[in-house]
Amino acid sequence: ADLFAGSGTFALQLAAGAEVHAVESDAAALAALDRAYRFAPGLRRVTTEKRDLFRRPLLAKELDRFDGLAFDPPRAGAEDQSKQIARSAVPFVAAVSCNPVTLARDLAILIGGGYTLKSVTPIDQFLWSSHVEAVALLEKPRRRR
Repeated sequence: ADLFAGSGTFALQLAAGAEVHAVESDAAALAALDRAYRFAPGLRRVTTEKRDLFRRPLLAKELDRFDGLAFDPPRAGAEDQSKQIARSAVPFVAAVSCNPVTLARDLAILIGGGYTLKSVTPIDQFLWSSHVEAVALLEKPRRRR
């Protein structure tokens, strides 16, 4: 899953190796993602869902069907969505953020829910600015069914 997917920065890359469900509140961004997917050769299936994850985060039960997920929220972070991820059985999570304060908060929620922080990598994506992205990788042991 790709949450806060925008126009598919991560979803399209992930689709090179797996089916992806992309969730985003902006209809124009989802339309661009869908069009890019349809014209890109060799990708696995990409489905989209228009949903405001701040008002209606995907619930733990909805998340449990995914083998992994990435989320890249706006500067406000993904507090409520992180609470649902923490309750889920998703084994692998990539958290991307441009705000170290909200990233720390969201990571604390995930760690409190049983995830182990494997790495955090800063990325100087925007040269000539003080803006730095960070990518955190987390893992949770799979629950026995």
